[in-house]
Amino acid sequence: MTNTPHHLTVPRSWTFETNDVAKGFDQHVREQLPWYELATNAISHVARHYIPQDGLVYDIGCSTGNIGCSIQETLAVRNAQLIGIEPSQAMQPLYRAPGEFACTKAQHYPYKHFDLAILFLCLMFVEPSERRAFLSNLYDKCKPGGAIIIFDKLEPVDGYISTIMYRLTLAGKFSAGVSSDEIIQKELSLAGVQRPISPDQIPGNPYQWFRFGDFAGYLLEKPI
Repeated sequence: MTNTPHHLTVPRSWTFETNDVAKGFDQHVREQLPWYELATNAISHVARHYIPQDGLVYDIGCSTGNIGCSIQETLAVRNAQLIGIEPSQAMQPLYRAPGEFACTKAQHYPYKHFDLAILFLCLMFVEPSERRAFLSNLYDKCKPGGAIIIFDKLEPVDGYISTIMYRLTLAGKFSAGVSSDEIIQKELSLAGVQRPISPDQIPGNPYQWFRFGDFAGYLLEKPI
């Protein structure tokens, strides 16, 4: 007997705090972001280069543990510790990755010195007024030679290019089979909840390694 995927109902104001959203999240994010598996695999590949023996890894905004599962083999082989950080209590029973689950806001967690931190689609849900201080603190806690992987939605650039990038994101969702009504419902539900980031909010000298429409991946390495 197979389990039927749970299709969530998009709330009027987006939240991760309901059981309906938590249960349907894994399916929903793959429908809305057709490059989600590609990005997950790419993050896993990059992460392998920064997880040392007996290392410490933070998965910030871990939801149900997608990233933790993708790096599970590396964690096991290198005896590395994973701590998933997620503010939604509804996600906690569904967390399936190895390691610990800390139910708290990312900017409130007492970080130890770590080897790798991964923020996959997380910063856009951190209050804009707290982002710079949060990232600065995170960078300070990163060990020399360690890294922070950031993958998030960006503020639009100026001019016609911003229109092209936005349409590319919409086209990707539509080609994945998401209805136009659901695309619009999701966009409107995110008003005031999701605030895209600006690259200048990231400290240090981040390297952009992925781009699709309005979404980009950055690698921030701590100098030795």
